[in-house]
Amino acid sequence: MSDPIAIAATADGLQPTLDLDHLVQASQQLIEAGRALDAAGQVPATGGNFSCRLSDRLMAVTASGCHKGRLTSGDILVSDFAVRLLGTSRKASDEARLHGQLYEDLPQAQAILHTHSRAATVLSLCHEGDTLNLEGFELNKALEGIKSHETPVRLAVFDNTQDIDALALDVRARLKADAGLHGYLIRGHGLYTWASSMTACRRHVEALDFLMGCELELRRQR
Repeated sequence: MSDPIAIAATADGLQPTLDLDHLVQASQQLIEAGRALDAAGQVPATGGNFSCRLSDRLMAVTASGCHKGRLTSGDILVSDFAVRLLGTSRKASDEARLHGQLYEDLPQAQAILHTHSRAATVLSLCHEGDTLNLEGFELNKALEGIKSHETPVRLAVFDNTQDIDALALDVRARLKADAGLHGYLIRGHGLYTWASSMTACRRHVEALDFLMGCELELRRQR
């Protein structure tokens, strides 16, 4: 009998194409990212979720409840962007839909990392507006598309909510209004960022965490 989850994933009548070599490569990238970000204190407990684009319809995404520093290939799930899982009975994070929405709206995005660093969590609560500008830092140039320290890094800021579908729509609207965003913060929660490769996405996380830490220190001194 066919797996009903696989059937659900192809309910529109279009068979998704899954490159198994690409899946193996994506799984290894996600496992390595988990180990590195755990070592850096970016994903405490079972916090965070990661993904890689597999095709124009599919993504590899971390399973719900997994410690990111101890991921195995069995913790990497395949789903379409609506989070209809392919060939598994395991559960993806409820926030996987935020990954799918970003892949739908940002064709250049090949990897997405969601982290729970201390700097992101605290700064998201301190900042009162709906956009955080990180300006004047040399490390701004670590973000894709930024060539000068004079170019601000912009992060959208959203209130925390358990209504992930509504949040995905809010993110979609913000991206349409501001195509220059490099990520977003959820208040009291953490950071989402994306890039054209997993290597670049990990660089984004590292740079943004440093920049947010600098911004917090500056605010303490004012």
